[in-house]
Amino acid sequence: MKIAFQMDPIESVDIDADTTYRLAEEAQARGHEIYYYPPDHLAYEEGRITARLRKMELRRVKGDHVTLGDWEHADLADFDVVWLRQDPPFDMHYITTTHLLDRLAPGTLVVNDPFWVRNYPEKLLVLDFPDLTPPTAIARDLATLRAFRERHGDMIVKPLYGNGGAGVFRLGVGDGNLSSLYEMFTGFSREPLIVQKYLPAVSKGDKRIILVDGEAVGAINRVPAKGEVRSNMHVGGRPEKVDLTPRDHEICEAIGPLLKEKGQVLVGIDVIGDYLTEINVTSPTGIQELERFDGINVAARIWEAVEARTG
Repeated sequence: MKIAFQMDPIESVDIDADTTYRLAEEAQARGHEIYYYPPDHLAYEEGRITARLRKMELRRVKGDHVTLGDWEHADLADFDVVWLRQDPPFDMHYITTTHLLDRLAPGTLVVNDPFWVRNYPEKLLVLDFPDLTPPTAIARDLATLRAFRERHGDMIVKPLYGNGGAGVFRLGVGDGNLSSLYEMFTGFSREPLIVQKYLPAVSKGDKRIILVDGEAVGAINRVPAKGEVRSNMHVGGRPEKVDLTPRDHEICEAIGPLLKEKGQVLVGIDVIGDYLTEINVTSPTGIQELERFDGINVAARIWEAVEARTG
């Protein structure tokens, strides 16, 4: 097959951690032609969805992991699969790419399905499963945020469309910074904030569970660095091997059928203790760590699901 990856610069990825690199590497091993283009090179041109892209050849050599061909101007309708893999922020630029990629259906498979990526951003899809999540509020009104903290005590405050742990704060009952944080966030953004009841279990880790076509294939535990409330590996969280619990399976069985139905082939959910906190569909990470800990080929499982969908 001809495969195009819409992603952040391939030249600068960490080949030992980047999920998109691992997906492309496995595609190459399976005999597929692989191409790369940055999201800025996606376009609509008089009825066609096009991209300026480059064919790529990968090798697992640090500092020399990719050879890129010449730039080509291509009609993406000529490709079998396009991977939507650039990192958030989930802003209007990101949303516009989903609208353009929507137009490739049904001839070209876009993974994950861009219509539902647009409608299921990480911190909003969890609202469909209130029985699985900690108490949550989304608001731009300071009085609402204050009332939430009065009801639930310590809380986590974060941007609704952020990523990688950026802008995540824990505010205790007596913390006087809520108004200042509110002013800071609303001063540069018109988006609301999301707040969740603080879960002390986060000190033992924030579990990233990988689902492929709606089925859990494994998990890694991300343990916060000392003095940190955030467990994201971008900010120093330490990955460690972990098994799925009965509660983890319960959560995955509850959300899995919907994810499969909506074309969300690769999903990473975040679970703290017994609670689901995020469902990551835009550009989930963690498969390389999972492969190393569990000795399984997660990328192959993902490609088997994609190849089944392309017939």
